[in-house]
Amino acid sequence: MKGAMIVVVAALVLLALLVFGGAFFIVDETQQVVITRFGEPRPGDPISEPGLKVKVPFIDKANYFDKRFLEWDGDPNQVPTRDKRFIHVDTYSRWRITDPLKYFQRLRTELGALGRLSDILDGETRNVVARHDLIEVVRSSNREFAVTGIPGEETDAGKEIVQGRAKLAVEVLESAQARTEDLGIEILDFRFKRINYVDEVRREVYNRMISERNRIAEQFRSEGAGESARISGEKELELKLITSEAYRQAQEIKGKADAEAADLYAAAYNRDPEFYRFLKTMEIFTEALDKDTVLVLSTDGEFLRYLSRAK
Repeated sequence: MKGAMIVVVAALVLLALLVFGGAFFIVDETQQVVITRFGEPRPGDPISEPGLKVKVPFIDKANYFDKRFLEWDGDPNQVPTRDKRFIHVDTYSRWRITDPLKYFQRLRTELGALGRLSDILDGETRNVVARHDLIEVVRSSNREFAVTGIPGEETDAGKEIVQGRAKLAVEVLESAQARTEDLGIEILDFRFKRINYVDEVRREVYNRMISERNRIAEQFRSEGAGESARISGEKELELKLITSEAYRQAQEIKGKADAEAADLYAAAYNRDPEFYRFLKTMEIFTEALDKDTVLVLSTDGEFLRYLSRAK
């Protein structure tokens, strides 16, 4: 009975030592593990299958590494292009650990890997951008170029895009992949996230754009003023034509009326000249005399003669 108790106690003690000594460890499906003993990797392949695993307690250590795609987000760097334009280039990349053992031996941790990737990708980005003009870095096709007042765009507008931004990203990716083969990692993708002028050039660009917009606005105002003057001139000309035509027609009508009136007067005069002279005399007196006028007539005057006849 005592022997059985001793065995049970010994088993429990051994189990406690195994558990608390780290003999057992769990590998998740997103992880891979390299076992080291006294800091040196143990012989054998890294553990990549998920499940409960066993190692020597107190001596061995499980080093976990991610199996998933990882992110590298670069810092914006000032880079000169082949045509001496200074720009800020912001990039990002995706990578993964393909050989955990080599990764552990060369880089140790993810922080070390990110630092190494920054050196490689930033350097290759600088090299590729420096070998090409700005237009190749910015554009990816030969679509119609929109002139916006940016310095140097007048010369860039006529250039044909041979490679473009997408092919430059592939060029950076291939160069970086060749430099990471012995690090146990693989760069899966690389992209230009943002490209912009440095602050000094950006201010110049904004000033040029403002000047260009002011020039265009002034051109529109000038064209509008010219069109307004043309419309006003046409309006004045049309108004004068209408006025002169109306005046001509009025004069024709007035002339015809005067002619008809003259014919009527002549006909009346020829029919009774004496009566015509009497009417004209009356009209003259009506226009020339008022109620305060004193009229002195001679005995041989026409008016007195007409009055004498009336009696």
